This record gives sequence, structure tokens and C-alpha cells, in this order.
Amino acid sequence: MAYSQPQTPNMRPVGQAPPPRPGFRPPHPQQQQQGHPGQPGQPYPGQQQQPGAQPFPPRPTPPHSGQQQMNYRPMGPGSNGPRPVQLQGAAPPRPMQQQQHNQDPSQLQQQSNNALRRPSAQGGQGPPSPSNQRPPMATPPFGSHQQHPQQQQRPPPAMGGSIQQRAASPMIRPANLPPPGSPGMPRPFQSPQIQNRPPPGQFANQAQQTVPGSPAMNPVGFMNGPPNGQNRSQPPTPRMQHQQQQGPPTSQQLHQQHQQPLHHHLQQQQPLHQQQHPSQPPPPHFGQQQQQQQQHPPMGQDLGQMAGPPTPTPQTGAPKSKRMYPAGINAYAEPPAYEATPSSHGFQRPGVPAPHQAGGMQQQPPTQGSQFFVPGEKQAPAFGQPVPGYQQGLQPLQGQSLQPNVNQLAGQMGGMNLGNTGYGGAQGIVPISTVALMGAAPKIYDLDAPPPPIRLPETASITQSPFANCDPSYKRSTLNAIPATSQLLTKSRLPFGLVITPYRSVKEGDEPVPVVSDSIIARCRRCRTYINPFVKFVEGGQRWKCNMCYTLNEVPSSFDYDSQTQQPVDRWQRKELNHAVVEYIAPTEYMIRPPQPLVYMFVIDVSYPAIRCGMVATAATTILESLDRIPNDEGRTKVGIITVDSSIHFYNLKAASGEPQMMVVSDLEEAFLPQPQDLLCNLSECRSVLEALLNRMSDMFKDTQNVGNALGPALNSAYKLVSPIGGKILCLQASLPNLEAGALKMREDPKLLGTAKESTLLQSASSFYKSLAVECSKSQVCVDMFLFGSQYSDVATLSCLPRFTGGSTFFYPAFTAAKSEDALKFAHELAEFLSQRIALEAVMRVRASKGLRMSAFYGNFFVRSTDLLSLPNVPRDQSYSIEISFDDNLSIPVVCFQTALLHTSSSGERRIRVLTLALPVTTSLSELYASADQVAIATLLACKGVERGMNAKLDDARDALTNKVVDILGVYKTHMTASSSGATPNLQICDNLKLLPLLTLGMLKHVGLRAGSQIPSDLRSYAMHLLSTLPSQCLIPFLHPRFYSLHDMPEHCGTIGDHGIEMPQAMNLSSERLSRSGLFMLEDGQNIFLWIGRDAVPQLCMDLFGVPDYQSIRGGKTTLPILETDFNHRVNLIVSKAREMRRTSYYSQLYIVKEDGDPALRLWFLSHLIEDRAEPIMSYYQYLGHLKDRVNSASF
Repeated sequence: MAYSQPQTPNMRPVGQAPPPRPGFRPPHPQQQQQGHPGQPGQPYPGQQQQPGAQPFPPRPTPPHSGQQQMNYRPMGPGSNGPRPVQLQGAAPPRPMQQQQHNQDPSQLQQQSNNALRRPSAQGGQGPPSPSNQRPPMATPPFGSHQQHPQQQQRPPPAMGGSIQQRAASPMIRPANLPPPGSPGMPRPFQSPQIQNRPPPGQFANQAQQTVPGSPAMNPVGFMNGPPNGQNRSQPPTPRMQHQQQQGPPTSQQLHQQHQQPLHHHLQQQQPLHQQQHPSQPPPPHFGQQQQQQQQHPPMGQDLGQMAGPPTPTPQTGAPKSKRMYPAGINAYAEPPAYEATPSSHGFQRPGVPAPHQAGGMQQQPPTQGSQFFVPGEKQAPAFGQPVPGYQQGLQPLQGQSLQPNVNQLAGQMGGMNLGNTGYGGAQGIVPISTVALMGAAPKIYDLDAPPPPIRLPETASITQSPFANCDPSYKRSTLNAIPATSQLLTKSRLPFGLVITPYRSVKEGDEPVPVVSDSIIARCRRCRTYINPFVKFVEGGQRWKCNMCYTLNEVPSSFDYDSQTQQPVDRWQRKELNHAVVEYIAPTEYMIRPPQPLVYMFVIDVSYPAIRCGMVATAATTILESLDRIPNDEGRTKVGIITVDSSIHFYNLKAASGEPQMMVVSDLEEAFLPQPQDLLCNLSECRSVLEALLNRMSDMFKDTQNVGNALGPALNSAYKLVSPIGGKILCLQASLPNLEAGALKMREDPKLLGTAKESTLLQSASSFYKSLAVECSKSQVCVDMFLFGSQYSDVATLSCLPRFTGGSTFFYPAFTAAKSEDALKFAHELAEFLSQRIALEAVMRVRASKGLRMSAFYGNFFVRSTDLLSLPNVPRDQSYSIEISFDDNLSIPVVCFQTALLHTSSSGERRIRVLTLALPVTTSLSELYASADQVAIATLLACKGVERGMNAKLDDARDALTNKVVDILGVYKTHMTASSSGATPNLQICDNLKLLPLLTLGMLKHVGLRAGSQIPSDLRSYAMHLLSTLPSQCLIPFLHPRFYSLHDMPEHCGTIGDHGIEMPQAMNLSSERLSRSGLFMLEDGQNIFLWIGRDAVPQLCMDLFGVPDYQSIRGGKTTLPILETDFNHRVNLIVSKAREMRRTSYYSQLYIVKEDGDPALRLWFLSHLIEDRAEPIMSYYQYLGHLKDRVNSASF
């Protein structure tokens, strides 16, 4: 049902400027459908739509039941990546008419005779002649790949692509040969003694025989056809005519061709390019540099696909020469690991048929008692498809290329290094798509798009599992192609780092993390890297090469043996070789003590402010109702309670009488623990006593007038109780500490807000809490803060405890339990927090390949050493950002990052969670930009901005964010576009970074970093905490909220579909979308706003709120009523979906914002519309103009 209100001609939507913005095209008017009143798009009875009146700017709607369909942008994996094009040099064949006009009749007659001698397009043979006679196909050796009868009739396709592409790219291979690693191409392990491989052009003598009608092979070993495999006819070249006259070459001739230099064959093929189409680019000059590239393969090229010395056969004899490879590449990819020649052990990849020797002798399989995989036994099951939008790894570039326009391709030549293959490996340069930022609204739906695809070489992973590379929800990089040198990274100005969420929540339908339970943990003996899908097995599978330091390690003796079934197993089915995210059950050598039990120590403020606001009663009730949700699988969980005002109150929960006993300590200077053995008890054993205490707690202090608070001594006492075991201290504080150690003063000064000295209010005012946090971290004690304040609470100081102990901070400004909305939010978040299955006494280390190191860390932890993070507690969905720098240049095709988290689970098991991410290395600036992940970059920049604002000035943090965007845009303009110098009328960036300026503007307008003198320091400090700890999927909505129109949403929105509750289409954050008769929703993961115009129709007010008109609606913090109307039911479902689709335990409060209601609430809502101007910050289009002026006036 659509709700709209007619407008008079002098009315216009709120915030809409009378003249249109220059260069901005407004959306099309909404199309009204005919039907009875109440249908979508129809006004209610009595309403008339005046000509030219528009109640609200229309928005596109998804196709549904007769709705106008919208041209959606593809949202699948890789949708934001480069678009495919045809390879250079592979132009379509020229029309025959054009050739006839350019040649004389004698040449046409000669070509006609040659065409009769070539196979026909249908796969048949031409008239018999000496030139097209072929000897019968020899019987292939047993087990070789025979051609399909239909493939034998395929005509030879036309030659396409440049000489350099056909000579150097392993992706251009005969169509009848499967790619390496596929089920049709064996890639077994090989003994190091077997080094011979078939040379280019020798495929016909080993696994396949050339038959009449099959594609011809050129001297370099590739068939004469375009890379895309299309069959095309071209006039025969002199070399083709010579081959037709002489017949097929003998094996001696092939051997002689192999001994000749490569440029000799390329010079013989030169006449082919002399007949190229005029639209094709001229062939590249093949000089000494290209010859060196043929001898030394470029970085990223698969060694298993390159040509090697010829295999000795009775016809050719022993080889006379042997091609050498660079030592750096040999160190990474061991050639024997992927040879086509079988090893003496018969060890091979799953799903690959058993290989055979060159001489045709069948390799004998190993005995049944061998621990290795036996060919012919049960093969590995096929892996399932990854979750869309998450698994972006292991995507080969076969048959894929990209189509830039002319000016883009011209501009990219400055950043391309034609002598190197870049992050597509030997698969080719990947161009990027350039978009203009000014003149159009940002395409916000790309915020939910997956990151740019990770294009690894085909042989980077030893298994072809879709889960071999890390899921972006666990770990993602700001660059999905790593620069080979620090100079290239500096030139690009792109930030380089990782965003890690090791313990994200697992939603319904998500695959759980695989667990390795056999206690076999294979690690590198030098760098301690865990075995993963990107290592290499050598020496017949007896040893494996580390993908970090390249050290050879022994494979554990029981790696291929199941001790439970007493039978050999297939190692290719092991979880650590197929999954990038895996968890080990750690053996005893990973423990310095038995795994600790869960310990919850509650420190509750019972002073007068806490009792008055209702925090104590709400907390006691919530803890009581959550006792069954606290993890207690093994019955080892321990619980204790301390209350504090001007004294410290301890409670004996092991009283024999069944009643709790309170013990009061008033000496705060030398506080001691009375009966420490009875203050921390087992949850299962003291359940009844604990319930009795929680039931009485609100009445025990209801008449108190004590305003003192000794939080410091109380935390010291809690630390002494918990430190022998380790655990969590949950502090619920509603007043400012004012007694003894840790006492704080009111330091909020409105005169400092908005000035350069405001950053002093964001720093800790007492060293006591940071010192206590360091001591807690050493004893595996975590502190979580729940702060309530009707006045100043000094969040900046008290949040130091969670920041250095791996905890969390929750802030409830102006909390009062009399408001059901406040009590509901606190009770929901505390109950969810207590029920989380967390990781305890954890340490985390991030390892990287040689040449890279971790340089800076952001998040809640304590840095124990240069690369070791101490985490007494790892809460769910808490993110950690790490900045990476270079120690040395990279000479390897693939780099790896491995995160290892050693922890104790909630069930009392010592476990190791390992996250492995592999990324290609590139030397091309264009590929570096094409691989940039704007979401990960925004996450890292937000952490850096918070760190800069807390330690320096907020102005410096805001300037640093804008300067980084200017640098990125300036470098792209200089090196990636045609207008490399001088002023340009537009602002251009690659497609995958087009929303980075919008996200940066969201940071500048966010409460944590926004300029202004009206933001309390407590609210700003709490926002900074969220900016530095939220995972990417929650941080992006926090920076760029979701904005929906509800009064005209399609009928299917708000209903339950195949993927849960259907949400409306998100809109741009601009007040131009508002209308005085509409209803809109905005949510950022922390709050939900329902904005309603003052001209809303009465029927909408009655259906949603149950009131007769707009004036009867109560604004402010509220809860939607539940009515027996369809519209009310749908809106309630949408609100509940907005609260549940975030993985965190935060509960969003609902605010009703009336157009003419509370000015402060209305201003708060409008501040989230970041595309509008909000003093003193520019609008989105003004910000783009500012960036353009900065880019045009600087040199990069």
C-alpha cells in the first residue's frame, strides 16, 4: 500500500534546491499504475495528483508482481572488477570483399587453390592433394589423452594475438590439451632426479598425435589460433604453404627446431603479421629484452606450464641442452612438485588419472599397505561452491580479458610494464575501468559488492578447493595484488594493510570452521608457519616446502594415516590442505597450564546515581535471566560479584545456610580479600545462592544516599581474585569514580570543544587504569566496561581498560530504566554479551612472506612483542587492523599472510585458529589500482584517523584523511588517465575505488571525527572506540547509513522471502529524497530513525501508529506498536531485520523523527545525510570539487 499526499504548486520536497545541480540528471518521475485505491503508487480516496506535483523524488524498485523493473547492476562475485575484452592482436578476420579489392586476380586464384587444400569449415577434408595428405594417426601410448572424434574434424583456426603473447603466455595452449591442474592433465609428484620435460611442439610425440583436421602447432608449441579458441580463416602464409607442400615434420626436424633460438622461429612467422588487418596494432619488436624474458620467465608465470628440455626418445635421443630458471623462482615453486612425469612413489593429485612414462611403459602402483594415495581408489569428493561475495580466491584468467576504452588504454600505458606479467601472472595484464566521479550520484549499492577478485596462478594452491583462500569476512587486504617493490607502493600512495576478524559470528547457513582433531600439526621448523593449501610437496611427497621462508620440512609420519581406523588416508582430503580457515585442537605441548575455566566477576556500582537511574535493578534482573545462557558446557564456569560505593562489598556465595553473606571493606587504602576461597564459586554449585543475591540486590541499596565511588580499589580487588585463573571482569559503572586510586574529576569544558585542545579530552586522565590494564593482560584478565551516565562519565579514561585487555565498551548516555527503551537496549546487549562463546587467554601472531613485516596495529589488545598480540579475551565480531611495510623487494609470484590465534575455547579446549591469505605480486601500477579494496581501505583509514585524533589533533586526523584521498586521485590522474598534466574538468578514479571519497566524507561527518563544538567528549570517545573495533561489514553502515523509503515500498518488501525478510532498495543519503507526505527509515547499526513528514496522510498514521493524524504521533525514543494491519506488520519486520542483520550484539534503538518536531532530534537525523551540506562540512559534490581543485593544483 502506497501513501502519498497531493501538493500545491508552490510546495517542493524538503531540502530540494529550486535549480537543478549542474551536470546532475534527476531521476525519472514515478510511473503511477491504474488500480483501486491502496495499491502501490495509488493515492487514497480524496487525493488528486496535480500536474507537475511530485510528492517525493522517485527511486527505482526491484521487479515484483507487475512493478516497473529496474536495470540492476550485477552484484555477483567480481562484478566490480574489470570487464572482459578481446586480447590485443586478436582482431576479427577481414571480409573477403575487402581482400579482393586489395589483391590482383592471380593472388586471388592462388588463395582459392590454397583454400581448397585446407580443411573445410565443417571439419571435412578438401580435395586430395599432396599438400593435405597426412599419415594415419599412430596408436597413442596406453593411458594418453585421445582426441574426441568431433575434435579431430576441427579446422585449424587462424593465427591471433601478438607474437609476444603467443610465445610467453602459457594460457594460449592447444584447445585439445586441458590446462594444468584440471582433471584431464596429470600433475603428480615427481622425484627430484627426473627433470626432463617435453619441449614446446613435442606434445604430438608423447600424449597426442596430430591427425588430419586437428589444429596445427606452431614452432613455439602453441596452435595457430586465437586465445579465445574461435575458428577463423585467413589466407595461408608462406610458412603454411611450405608445410602443406612438405608434409608433417619428422621428429628430427622438431628436435632441430627446438635447438634453434626462439627468435628464429618468430622471424619465420613475420609474414603472418605483414597481412594483419589495418585496425590491428603493429607487432612488438622482438629484441634482446624479449629473448631474456623467454629464458627467464616473468614473475607469476607457472613453471609447470613452461617448456623444458626434450624427453629422450628412440627418435630424438638424449637432450643436448637444458633450460635454466631463475633461482628466486625455483626457490618458490619446486619444479619436481608439478612435473608431468610420474614419480617413483606414484603420489599424485586427487581426481587426476595415473600418469605414464614417456616410453609408454605403465607405472606400477604402490602396494596397498602404502601410506600414499593409490590411483584407482576412491577419489576426493567434489567441493561445494563458496558463499557468493566471499570466496574470491583461486580465479584463473583462462579466456578472460578486459575491454578498456581508447582513452583509458592510452592512459594506462604509463603504468603498464610490458615486460612483466603483473598480478594476473603469465595470464596477462588486467586493465582497469575508469569512471568519472562528478556529475552523477554515487552508486551506493556497490558498498555491498564483493572485493576485487584475487587472481592467483593456477598452481598457487596444491588443491583446487574453493575454500583454499581466506574468506574476506575473516581477513581481507587493502590490496588484492601486492606491489613487488616499496617504490611502487610509495608511488601508488595506496595504504597497505590487513583487516582481521578472527572470531566473526557464524550465521545460520554459514559453514562452520573445520576442526582438525587428530593432533597432527605440521609446522615449518624455521618460521613456524602452519601447513596450508599454498605449500609445495617435494621428493615424492615426503617433504613440504614452506610458502613463507621456503624451508624444506619433513611430512609427519602419521600425516597420511588415521590412527583411529588404523588405515592409510588420502592426504588431499585433509582440512588444512583444502581450507584457508581451519582450527586445530592443540596438544599438550601448546599449554603451559591446563585450559582455564570461564570466570565472570561482576563489579557493580551501587552508589546513589546508579540506584536512581535504575541500572542496578535492570542489571540484576538481566544477569538472573541469563544464567542459563552463560557458556557452561563442562560445568567449570565460575562467577563472583562485588558491589561498590564508598566501600567495597564482597559476597560469600558458598554459605552453608543457602543465603548470601555480605562482607564490607571500608579501608580503601589497604583493601584486602575476606575469605577469598568463597568469593569465586562454581556456577552450577552456587546457583541457588546466586539467584537469591540477585533477587535482593535492588532492594538492598534502594535507600542509599551515598554518592561516593571507589572504582579503583574495587577493580584491584577483582583483579586479585581472578588473576590466579584468568577471566573476565564486567564493570557496570553509573557515576564518576571519586575516591582513592583511580579517582577522576569532571574535566568536560565546553570552551575546549571544537578547538585544537579538544584532543586532550579524548586522552586518559589517569595512568592508574592503563597500568592496571597492563597487569591484567599479563594475567589473562579482560575488563569490559558498561558505562551509564546522565552526566560526565569520562569514557576516554575508563575505556583504557578494554583497549589494552581485548575487551569491549558499551555506553548508555542519559540512561534511565523508567524508559522501557533504555532498559530494553541495556538488557538485550548485556544478555547477548554474556551468552557469547568467546576465546580466552589468547595470543595472536601474523606471519608474512619474506620481505614484508607488520609495522602498526590497531584495535583492542596489548602488543607483547614486535609481532605478538596479547588478547586475554577475543570477543565475537571484533576487528583488528594491521599496517604492513616492506623490508625488501619481492621476487616471488605469490605472497602469503597467515594469522594464528592460540586460545582456549568456551568449552575448555586449547585450540589454534589459522587464517591463510594468498595474494599475487605485481609490478604494474594499473593492476595495483585494479586490485584495491575500498572497504578495507576505509576500515584501515578509520583506525588511523582515530589514532591520529587521540594522540595529536582532530584537525590533523581530518586533514590526513583528505590528503590520502587527494594523493590517490592525483596519482591515478597522472599515471592512469590520458590527462596526466594540467587541470581537468572532471575527477576520475578506477571503478573499484569510486566510493572511497564518499566513505571518507562519511568519516569526516561522523561523530567520532566531525568538527564542531556541540559534540560531548564522552560521545566522541565512544564513537572512536566503535570506529576502531567494528568489523568491515558493520563499520561501512556506521559510516554510510542505510536509507529506505517505506511509504511507497513494493508489496514484497517487509515480507518473508527465500532469503529472509525482504528489505527495500537503499537510497542515496540526501534530503532531496525526503517528502513531506512520506515515511523514511535510516539505520546505522546503532540507531534506527523513522522520519515522517508533516503532510502524511491520516491513513498512514492509523495503519502504522494507531493514531488518527500526524499531530497525535509522539516523537523521540519509542517502540513501534503492534497492530493488526498489513503495513504495521511489514514495517515491524523491516525494523527487526535491521537490528538482526548486523553480527554484533549491539541493539539499535528506534527514534520517531517528526518534520516539525524536536529540533535537536531532527538535526541529529539530518546529520546522517552525508551527501548534504552540514556546517561547517561540505556536501558530497562540494567535497568532490575541493578534491578536484587539490588534484589539479598539485603534482604527483
